[in-house]
Amino acid sequence: MDINIEIIPSYKIAYIRRTGVYGPENASVMESLKSWAKEKHLFNESSIILGIAQDNPRFTEPKDCRYDACIVVSDEFEPENDLINFGEIIGGKYCVFKISHTVDAVEKAWNEIFSEISKRNYALDEGRPILERYTTEMINSHYCEICVPIV
Repeated sequence: MDINIEIIPSYKIAYIRRTGVYGPENASVMESLKSWAKEKHLFNESSIILGIAQDNPRFTEPKDCRYDACIVVSDEFEPENDLINFGEIIGGKYCVFKISHTVDAVEKAWNEIFSEISKRNYALDEGRPILERYTTEMINSHYCEICVPIV
């Protein structure tokens, strides 16, 4: 697991939200987002895709947990009458964990990231969500990043 500190800029995003237990169904939401983005000519080699688990299932009923599949869009992008949401990710300092994009590696990372952040004398910034970040190059190489907001 590669670990870096990075300043991530604020992003305008288009997203599809799913509510329910986190799990394999989130992948179908991500595929729906990619299909929409391809139709709009937004999905290409430089695209940034984000997965955001908005709720912690320890504190939110699993059936009420929200997952957003997002794509970064330009500030100039104007939404049409689509059934898609638009918003913004607030930038700032993040601890970025680059990991293999496998079920085992992702699970292992989630079990280790908070202790790694603590070892580096950072604290979680609870005002911003944790991001799973994907680029086309990372997807093709079977990697992803977990970006944890820190203070």
